[in-house]
Parts: sequence; C-alpha cells; structure tokens
Amino acid sequence: MAYELEDIRTSQMIFYYLLKYRELREEEELELYKAYTENEAIMNLVKCQGEVAESIIERYGNVVYLIPKEDNDFLGFSKALLKSTLCKSTATDKDYYLSQFVILTILAEFYDGQGSSSKTRSFMKVGELINCISERLKEGARSKEEDNDNGGLAFTNMLEAFEALRSDDKGSKFKTSKFGFIHTILSFLQKQGLIDYIEADEMLKTTKKLDHFMDYNLLNKNNYNRVMRVMGVSEDE
Repeated sequence: MAYELEDIRTSQMIFYYLLKYRELREEEELELYKAYTENEAIMNLVKCQGEVAESIIERYGNVVYLIPKEDNDFLGFSKALLKSTLCKSTATDKDYYLSQFVILTILAEFYDGQGSSSKTRSFMKVGELINCISERLKEGARSKEEDNDNGGLAFTNMLEAFEALRSDDKGSKFKTSKFGFIHTILSFLQKQGLIDYIEADEMLKTTKKLDHFMDYNLLNKNNYNRVMRVMGVSEDE
C-alpha cells in the first residue's frame, strides 16, 4: 500500500510525540489526536513504528498510549534498573521479586476484572497495603508448604525478604524499612503516572491512565485469572 508523504510525516510527528510524552491526549494535542483517530493510514503507520520500536500503540478513551513491550529495556525498564531503583543497594533477586509482588498486590486490591469497570475501590492506606502484603505472603508460603509445591512464586523467599525489612520506622524513606520500601515503590509508580500517592495522608489512589489500561487491556478474563493465580487466589475465592 502506498502512503502519502504528508501522512508519513504526520505519523512520524505523532510517534515522536508519544516517545517524548508516552501519551497523546485529545484535550492537549487535538490536531495530532484527530489525525491519528480519523485517518486510518496515519494510525497504521504509527502502529507500525511502534511495532519496530518493540512497543504497542493503543487508544483508551480519549488518550493514545505508547506501551513498551515486556522485554523492551530501552523504552521500558530492565530488571537491573528496576532492582537498583526500587530496592536497597545490597538487594538480591528475592528483593526484586518482592518489589514486583508489591505492585501485583496493588493491582489485585484495586481491580477485580469484573463488570463494565474493573476498579473496586477508590483509595488505599499505606498501612493497609503493608498488612495486605504480609498476609498474602504468609498465606502463599503456608499454602506451598502444605501442598509441597516447589513451582510458581517463591513466597517463602519473598516473605523472608519482607520480614528482613525493619518494621519500626514508620515514615522512614530508607529502603531498608517496610514503610520506606513501599514508599519507594509508590513514588516510582507516581512518576510513571499510574497512581497518586498522597504522602501527607499515607494514601494511594490509581490514576485514569492505570484505570484505562486495566479496563481495556490487562483485565480481560484470561489475564485476570492469570494475575489471580500468580497471587495465589483461586477463581472461586
């Protein structure tokens, strides 16, 4: 299929904008937004550029997002970078996997994958999140021990890493305490535009960006069941 030179140029402008800001909002860049949504040729060109850059271009509501694929360390985050960003300087793999478990727990607590909107709550206190992580890790470790299960998530290792963090430093921002570890992860998610972290109230809320992503992409039935299995929650619980 032959493309007009002007369409190619416009698609490049849109893709560059997405690389720079990771999202294209109708109310902020109406001309580029309309070019993407109303011209199929331009949309296809932008999606092709995204594919070459190991990313997915998707529109949720009135926002077009650039979403790096899982193994895209250039536009996304490598395991090593995430570990150094989220965990203490002496972190091991079990600390890294604990940080990812914290993020999964947040998703599981805010969304259930059911109905017209997957969101089930509007906010969560940091103290409640810490307690929830502890309970889920203990339940997972106990379940694996009872079932003599050596596969799946290493709940015992993550529980050890979590319990090794100090618990008497409420308000601490050091990654060696439970509160500080969670604070670091919440601050990171806020920088990515996924949550609103209100430090003064020790509370977190999800953003429209995360709500859209969960509603339209992650929490279709198959992906929802996959997340719940990872968390150690059966479908009938």
